[in-house]
Amino acid sequence: MIPPGSATAQHGGLSPLLFRQALGRFAGGVTVITAVRSDRGRPEVRGMTANAFTSVSLDPPLVLVSISARARLDPWIASTGRYGVSVLTRQQESLARHFAGDAGHPELVRFVWRDGLPLVEDALVQLTCSVGNSYPAGDHTLHVARVESLWFQDARPLVFYAGEFCGLEPEAAARR
Repeated sequence: MIPPGSATAQHGGLSPLLFRQALGRFAGGVTVITAVRSDRGRPEVRGMTANAFTSVSLDPPLVLVSISARARLDPWIASTGRYGVSVLTRQQESLARHFAGDAGHPELVRFVWRDGLPLVEDALVQLTCSVGNSYPAGDHTLHVARVESLWFQDARPLVFYAGEFCGLEPEAAARR
């Protein structure tokens, strides 16, 4: 039974907005996807916030990121065949907003360079990846990549739920 106040729709009534609202109830981690290309001999970096990221395989280590075909980062990944993934901590919400288009705070952006890719400094997890296959999927491109290297630390993750950034509290803290 669907609780009162909930939205429902059948296959013919699935608008993109309703679909987005429904799937926004699936909590996901927040990443910054980065790529670099050389422009007149100088590295040029592009990045974007994404929560459409997942692991695909442990052996070999594969991940997938779904990027809008309209995103400026999509052709960079297609042409270079590489991308970086930085999983953000709770304290990095301002960076998530910056890379989501609120680019009013470039002074907040600090990269570390690993394996020739820029990664967000102090991120929860950092991955360098080489694209194996890319697949068109509706209005997005799925870039499946092999993880070349990884780094991680212990910290609280930044989560995206129902259109809002939030943090996860350990269960012990929630009971206090």
